Amino acid sequence: MDIVKTITDPITIAGVLAAGACFATIMTLAAPIVADDRLGARLKEVAKKREELRKKSRADLARGGAGLQHKDANQIAKGLVQKLNLQKALADDTLTDKLIRAGLRGHAAQTMFYFYRAALPIAFGLAAILYVVFLGHELTLQMKLAAVVGGVAAGFYAPNLYLQNLADKRRTKIMQAFPDSLDMILICVESGMSVEMALGRVGQEIAPASVELAEEFALTTAELSYLPERRQAYENLARRTNHPGVKAVAMALTQAEKYGTPVGQALRVMAKENRDMRLAEAEKKAASLPPKLTVPMIVFFLPVLFCVIIGPAMIQVNEILNK
Repeated sequence: MDIVKTITDPITIAGVLAAGACFATIMTLAAPIVADDRLGARLKEVAKKREELRKKSRADLARGGAGLQHKDANQIAKGLVQKLNLQKALADDTLTDKLIRAGLRGHAAQTMFYFYRAALPIAFGLAAILYVVFLGHELTLQMKLAAVVGGVAAGFYAPNLYLQNLADKRRTKIMQAFPDSLDMILICVESGMSVEMALGRVGQEIAPASVELAEEFALTTAELSYLPERRQAYENLARRTNHPGVKAVAMALTQAEKYGTPVGQALRVMAKENRDMRLAEAEKKAASLPPKLTVPMIVFFLPVLFCVIIGPAMIQVNEILNK
């Protein structure tokens, strides 16, 4: 009971929250200093993917392969997934596309996803049970059951939500630099470069601004070199990014090569459309900002404003009454 009183003590809770806030502040300030070189790691992953495509092309592209093998995969998670046959029990046909859109490739990512998909419901369920047993004495039986079931459901859907959030962030970063990269590709194509050389060159130039877009261009360049049909490489690019602007560019490039229309003209139109799309997205976010700021301004800004306005008057009234 002393432990329960200590945990539920408002001073203890305030101290934990203050410590968490201090830790988050320190981590935010130190993150740029201790950040790893993401560009080198992603380019290394692209090189592995390029080598895989080369081997597939030499063997049999129609047969396909087993994908990238990561030696540093968690052996414990891999063993549990294989022993419990979680890949068949938690089979998801769209998992490969979700992982690719989130920037995760290889069997190691799939193994860890299935492991967390099975482990998190158990962990969240146990956490809910512990909360109900030690801190939920005043809760009714229905509320306790709802808390346990909610914890299990949250653990089951948490991996999918994490993947979706990761894919959305990656797509946003790609689309921030995509219109500018189309302009650079247009310049390269009009100067006499092929599409493969233009994508490779622009990928190198755009890497400091957007590592994700540089990775996609490198993979597309490799696929254009080794896949039997160029159309398939463009479709893979659109599938990995999952954005209407990229899909339109891929379709335009496919039609330009199929019917012999000028590629530069198609890229010029697509670059303008993507710039307009990026501007429309920015205007949409700007339009949604006032409603989002209403509640924070009421909760945080107005009380401080009232204190600043009314505070001096209250002090003067108090001094007059005390005389």
